[in-house]
Amino acid sequence: MKTETRQARRSAATRAALVRVARRLFAERGYAGTATEDVVKRARVTRGALYHHFRDKSDLFAAVLDEEQKKLSALAMTAGAAQPDPWRAIVAASNAVLDACVDPAVQRIVLIDGPAVLGLVEWREADQSYYLGGLERLIEAAMAQGLIEQQPVEPLAHIILGALHEASMLIARSEDKAAARRSVAGAVGRLFAGLRGRAPG
Repeated sequence: MKTETRQARRSAATRAALVRVARRLFAERGYAGTATEDVVKRARVTRGALYHHFRDKSDLFAAVLDEEQKKLSALAMTAGAAQPDPWRAIVAASNAVLDACVDPAVQRIVLIDGPAVLGLVEWREADQSYYLGGLERLIEAAMAQGLIEQQPVEPLAHIILGALHEASMLIARSEDKAAARRSVAGAVGRLFAGLRGRAPG
């Protein structure tokens, strides 16, 4: 049992090292510019260890992308949890994600290489799996508290998420990321004000 536990720990440590090193290289060089030879060399593991954990480079990239999305999701949840009501939580969580899009690593891994490597459909489905359910629950809570007018939840959630996708892409592909983020802030604020509708009072 102890031997199995040690082996499991070593295996987990090897996988974590591969993901950590790959994340750094994907962020610096992009997916196309990163060779698996460099990943195993910097992680100080064998090529066999890489293929024990991942089918190929795209599978390794998917693991890195998954970790990045988990970080962004946690960031959004933390920002939302600090707000006094669910509608403000939606706005704060959305802005936290947009702020993170100024990070070159997020831009490269999540917004540029993510859809290119996974394909746009699979990337959008994966992205929705992190955010859509929580967003719908916050919208439902906001309606229940009378913070926004009653309306179909699903289309509103998709509209918000779609707008955030486009805003994120705009930031990632702009030459001046900080300026793009500032310009997006006003548009997103007006969008949320319009989507909220006529709240009681």
